[in-house]
Amino acid sequence: MTDAELFRALGNERRLLILTWLKDPRAHFRPRRDGDLVDDGVCGQLIAEKLGINASTLSEHMRVLQGSELVTAKRIKQWTFYRRNQERLRALAAVLDTI
Repeated sequence: MTDAELFRALGNERRLLILTWLKDPRAHFRPRRDGDLVDDGVCGQLIAEKLGINASTLSEHMRVLQGSELVTAKRIKQWTFYRRNQERLRALAAVLDTI
């Protein structure tokens, strides 16, 4: 993915909110029986509820964030849990330092 494509992925208010919330998941989401908010990530259902969107709309946002490698996904039972990809975000910060 080029830097321009990465910035296009970030050019959406909802995706930026998701990344912000995932930075401190315990402050923004309630715990679930399956999966730890920090170790496993946040269940997509919780993210969709917080954004007030349906599952298919969330899927598209998460597809873009995963495609840009800004989040990683993990399946637990029938749920998908998402975490920020800190390495990729550090690389993005380095790109910004060069501009």
